[in-house]
Amino acid sequence: MSKIIKLLLFILCLAVMALNGCAKNADSEVQGSDTAVAITNPRQLVAADNKTGRTIMWEAKVKQPYTLEYRLQDDKDIQAVQATDSSFTDKNSIIQYTARLSGLVPGSAYEYRINTAQNKGRWHKLQTEKGAGFTALIFPDSQSADYSGWQQLAREAYKRHPQSAFYVNMGDLVDNGQDASQWRAWFNSVSVFSDAVPLAPVIGNHEAYNMEWKEYLPASYTHLFNVPQNGLAKYPNQFYSFDYGPVHFVVLDTNFPEMENFQPDLLADELSWLEKDLAASKAQWKVVLMHRDIFLYGFGPESGRAQSKTQFLDFSYRLMPVFEKYKVDAVLTAHLHTYRRRVPLQNFAPAPQGSGITYILTGVARSVRYPKLWGDFEWDAATAPKPETANYMTMKAYEKTLEFKAFLPDGKQFDEVKLTK
Repeated sequence: MSKIIKLLLFILCLAVMALNGCAKNADSEVQGSDTAVAITNPRQLVAADNKTGRTIMWEAKVKQPYTLEYRLQDDKDIQAVQATDSSFTDKNSIIQYTARLSGLVPGSAYEYRINTAQNKGRWHKLQTEKGAGFTALIFPDSQSADYSGWQQLAREAYKRHPQSAFYVNMGDLVDNGQDASQWRAWFNSVSVFSDAVPLAPVIGNHEAYNMEWKEYLPASYTHLFNVPQNGLAKYPNQFYSFDYGPVHFVVLDTNFPEMENFQPDLLADELSWLEKDLAASKAQWKVVLMHRDIFLYGFGPESGRAQSKTQFLDFSYRLMPVFEKYKVDAVLTAHLHTYRRRVPLQNFAPAPQGSGITYILTGVARSVRYPKLWGDFEWDAATAPKPETANYMTMKAYEKTLEFKAFLPDGKQFDEVKLTK
C-alpha cells in the first residue's frame, strides 16, 4: 500500500509543478530562463563606485521592453529598473540593453534577473564591494583567429581564482573591432562568469579597425561596454576611472595613431581629464591601465630584423610626468605580446631605491605571439619563461600592500612583486 501512496504522491507532485510553471518549489520566482526572455551575453561592468553601483548589459534577439529586477540574495523584497535601449549599428546591427543600478548595500550578495512583459529570466549573482582587500584577474591581449584558446585560459584562470572581485582585459579584446563574430566568440569565452563578475575593459588598437583593416572609430567597443562616464561626450566609453577597495583605477585610451584623423585632440583632452581625475582621488593606491606600452622594444638578435634600441614612445613623455606628479603606484600595459616587469622608473630612468612607479607589460592571453621579435632590455626586472606562451595575472589589494602575480596557462606562477606603504 505504501508504494501505491508514494506513486500517487509523486504523480500529484508532478501535476502541481506543471501548474506552477515547473518551479523548483512553491516560489515560482526561483525558476526562470534567459532563453525564455530571448537574451544573450548578460554581463556586468564596473561602476564608478562599486560599493553601491553596478552596470548590467545584455543582447537580445528582438526589440522589446525589458525590466531588470534585483534583490538581496534570497530576499522577498524585489526592486526593479527599466532597461535602456542601447542598440547600435556598426558593420552589423546589435540589439542590446543597459541597466544601471545604484543605491546598493555595500558588501552584500545580490541577485538579478532580466524580464519581459511575458517571461522572467533566471537569477544571476551580483556582489557589491566588500570594503576589505580584493583580488582582480588581469588578462592581456586576447585577440585570436580561434578563440577556443582564450576561452580555455579565461575559464581556467577563473576556476583557480573564483574569489575575483572583477576582471580586466588589457585591450585588443578581439582581432577586428568591427567583426561581430569575434565579439560573439569573446563573450562566449567568458560567459561562465561574466554575468556575475564585473569587467573593466581597456580599449586597444584592434578595436579601432574596420573589416577592411583600416583605422576606424571603435563603434562596436564603445557601444558594447557602457563604463563609468568621463564627462566628455566626444569620447564615450573610451577612457574612465573607478574605485575598488583602497585602489583608484584609471583606464586610458592610447589609440593616438589610430584616432589621429578622427579625434586629433585625444591626447590633449585625455591629459587634461587625467590630471583632474588623479588630483581628485584620495585613494591609498592609484593604478593606471592602458593598452599601449611606454616603450617600443628593440628587435632581438633572432628576429631576422635590423637591430634597434628600446625607446620611449612620444606619448610617454606626456603621460609619465603626470603619473609621477600624482603619485601613481603602478601602470599596467599590453600591446607588445610579451611579459616584462621593469625596475621602478622615475624621470625616464631607474628610480632611487624605494621610489618610482612599477610598470608591468602584461604579456599576451592568446595565440598571437612574437616569441623572437623583441630583444632583452636592461631595465626589465622580470620576464616570462622562453619561449613565451600565453599568461594571465592577478592583483591583490589591501590597505598597506599591492601585490601582482603572473601565471602560465597551467597556473604555474612565474613572477611576483609586492608594493607596500
